[in-house]
Amino acid sequence: MTIAIEAQQLGKAYHVQGMAPPTLFGTCSRWLKRQPREQFWALRDVNFQIPAGRTVGVIGPNGSGKSSMLGLIAGTITPTTGALRTEGRISSLLELGAGFHPDLTGRENVFLNAAILGMPREFVRQRFDHIVDFAGLREFIDMPVKHYSSGMYVRLGFSVAIEMNPDILLVDEVLAVGDMAFQMKCLDRIRQFQKQGKTLLFVTHALETVEQFCDEVMLIHDGRLIMQGPPTDVIFNYLKSYMVRLGMLNVEEHGTRDVEMLGVRFLDEHNDETASFDTGGAMIIEIHYKAHKRIENPVFGFNIKTGNGFYVFGSNTQLGNVPIDSIEGEGFMRLKIQPLTLKKGNFFLSLSIHSWDHSVQYHRREDWHPFAIKDTSDTPGLMQLEHTWEHQADLDG
Repeated sequence: MTIAIEAQQLGKAYHVQGMAPPTLFGTCSRWLKRQPREQFWALRDVNFQIPAGRTVGVIGPNGSGKSSMLGLIAGTITPTTGALRTEGRISSLLELGAGFHPDLTGRENVFLNAAILGMPREFVRQRFDHIVDFAGLREFIDMPVKHYSSGMYVRLGFSVAIEMNPDILLVDEVLAVGDMAFQMKCLDRIRQFQKQGKTLLFVTHALETVEQFCDEVMLIHDGRLIMQGPPTDVIFNYLKSYMVRLGMLNVEEHGTRDVEMLGVRFLDEHNDETASFDTGGAMIIEIHYKAHKRIENPVFGFNIKTGNGFYVFGSNTQLGNVPIDSIEGEGFMRLKIQPLTLKKGNFFLSLSIHSWDHSVQYHRREDWHPFAIKDTSDTPGLMQLEHTWEHQADLDG
């Protein structure tokens, strides 16, 4: 097995100089004292191996060190500690407008950027039309790029980067700047790279894209590699441990608490507690509640959303024609979903207990409970729909 990228004890520190005193005397005094500069570690003690031909996503909160890691791999940043080894030609798109001169035209910047990436001028001349057509910028190619929008920058930069036909392609979050049509072109090109056995590493906050395209995922937080593994497992850990804590999800809890949820458990069809389920299996949600007074005709409800907030499904005991006369004290409600038609991904469960007329919310937990779906099939999409095919021969033939 060929290793395309390997990091050993990789670290990158930046010197942070404090604010200078506002007076000339203070500045001189500070210089004479030779105060040491503080160090900020963007990355520290990072170890990993990426086999050739793998597609790896890098996720984590803003400021966690993701872009610094890609910069180290690309060679645009030198490491402070450790060692990094790469095998093969590297092409990268790490920063909006990197390698472009604002006063030069798009045409001139294609040759400039290509030269920085190590492409011969004659090769670029031969592939120039293909680069421009992929970017969709033919009518703007002789305009100075300082007049380009951010999306136009990205389109031209990505078009040059992929034309190099690298062994390793590094892409930062900049693809999110492009419009939907160009993003689809880029993702299609990434699929072609995967089929050719190229190694891809990209930073993104688009978790659905990571799940769809990546063989594995690295989670970076506070400059350290927290986890590396299958996309579903790593993304689930990220959603549960980081995004909720950092306020990146719409997690909220409210209500009168006349009835409150004391605990919620996810169970499989064997009544074993888990937060990871198989497509086609069963998911049981057990709600332990306590009614502090007698509540007539309560309604228990739920909804499910994807990790990016897309509403998948919701219902309640009222809609399901399961009336509850009254509750008082402690009790349990069990919701069983079978067969589970959701496809591979990470999801959030919201739960609520409210009055029959919806006027009183006793207890609601919004986006509170994360769970994961595993799926071994290769079919794309959000849900598994039961279906059959029927072939009828041409009886008139």
